[in-house]
Amino acid sequence: MNAATRVKLSFMMFLEFFIWGAWFVTLGTYLLTNLKTSATEVGVAFLTQSIGAIVAPFIIGLIADRFFSAQKILGVLHLVGAVVLYLASKAPDFSSFYPYVLLYMIVYMPTLALVNSISFRQMTNPSKEFPPIRVLGTLGWIVAGFTIGWLGWEKNGTLDLTFKTAAAASLILGLFSFTLPATPPIKREGKTTVSDILGLDAIKLLKNKSYLVFFLASVAICIPLAFYYNFTNPFLNEVGMQGAAGKQAFGQVSELVFMALMPFFFVRLGVKKMLAFGMLAWVLRYIFFAYGDIGNNYWMLIAGIVMHGICYDFFFVTGQIYTDNLAGERFKSAAQGFITLATYGVGMLIGFLISGPIVDSYKTGDNTHNWMQVWLIPAGIAGVVLVLFLLLFRDKNHMETDPSLDLSEQKDMRLDV
Repeated sequence: MNAATRVKLSFMMFLEFFIWGAWFVTLGTYLLTNLKTSATEVGVAFLTQSIGAIVAPFIIGLIADRFFSAQKILGVLHLVGAVVLYLASKAPDFSSFYPYVLLYMIVYMPTLALVNSISFRQMTNPSKEFPPIRVLGTLGWIVAGFTIGWLGWEKNGTLDLTFKTAAAASLILGLFSFTLPATPPIKREGKTTVSDILGLDAIKLLKNKSYLVFFLASVAICIPLAFYYNFTNPFLNEVGMQGAAGKQAFGQVSELVFMALMPFFFVRLGVKKMLAFGMLAWVLRYIFFAYGDIGNNYWMLIAGIVMHGICYDFFFVTGQIYTDNLAGERFKSAAQGFITLATYGVGMLIGFLISGPIVDSYKTGDNTHNWMQVWLIPAGIAGVVLVLFLLLFRDKNHMETDPSLDLSEQKDMRLDV
């Protein structure tokens, strides 16, 4: 891959996640303060992510993979997205705002797969070439958060500017996409079935009892995860944290750090302990949020944010690697699609549905809540999932690999479970 292509793919990845981070992190705060919604309506708005995740495989499997070049579809989706985001910023109430956010998530979620597809098709050694490009996406999310915090849009009540900023970035990426390297559809024999699109062939993995336990734990842990996505920013703003969106970006910085450290932990801990530490981190994060404040316990709020690296990398990235190794060559892609559909589709859908009513039930006044009681609920859910996982999951042995190997090399080694 030449330098020009590498720069283009890196810029694409930066904008892809800058767009998402520019409005998604502060969505709950915007709805509660600007549009005066209930917490239940916040959950309904975030639910659109799960709807988009469920619809995305159909767009990719039925359109991108068979009829049109990926970079052209990416461009069209982001151009449409730019218009929708701008219109969303002008919506005066939730009833007029919701159709826009629903439509936007339906057109945005497929782009997450498209940017990966475009990148991989230009690479001769994806395991080596992709990580330096993908890390620009995390950087884009970080820059978006720091920008919102620095400009004080939360404090000033001008969060409608987040949608306009994301719309401008989406317009740029939409136009830029047509300059990306050509990524034509792959010619395939036979018809594409619904089973192919959704990765349902990977359901065979559930015959493995340990993988079944992991699969159910993945779905269940996404229920408390929805509380974090929905209400962390409103919570931090309500308790008085200055520049909350900027502080939350430290979670993505933590993600980068722990991603780099994962090979070290993989070799020494093995699959079961890695997954367990990831779930334990969710329990501790919510406990920190429950008892943290902007006084003497301010460190708890920061610790809860910074633990994102352990929460995400140790559970979700480890789970993706575990799935990849167990699936074998034939079902690798199907297995990743299946676990993504189950977690971001089903698991988080359940979480989005229940988190809003729970937060509403602990409302104590105008835009105030008993956050201690709220956060102890997802902490309890994550704790139950952790205990059941420890009791039922069987990890026969560790990954006996050379600690000098990088993550991509260890990923290719089989996990005997």
